[in-house]
Amino acid sequence: MSTETATETLDVKGQNCPMPVIKTKGAFDGLAAGDVLEIVSTDSGSMSDIKGWAESTDGAEMVDQEEATEDGTAVYKHYVRKAE
Repeated sequence: MSTETATETLDVKGQNCPMPVIKTKGAFDGLAAGDVLEIVSTDSGSMSDIKGWAESTDGAEMVDQEEATEDGTAVYKHYVRKAE
């Protein structure tokens, strides 16, 4: 479980590439500096896709990623902070 406190949560469960990244960008653009966006996905590719997006996006900092199981389904959680 992440120690990050999310300011906003984006649920993209059931969506596959490229939608988790596209929706992450849209939600991230609306954040204030210092806010943390939690992205919850069922797409295993989101682990590398969202990390890559954060590393290539000015003002985005990947602060944590984790894999969990909810109701027998793998769930991937990502925490991205908007730079101040």
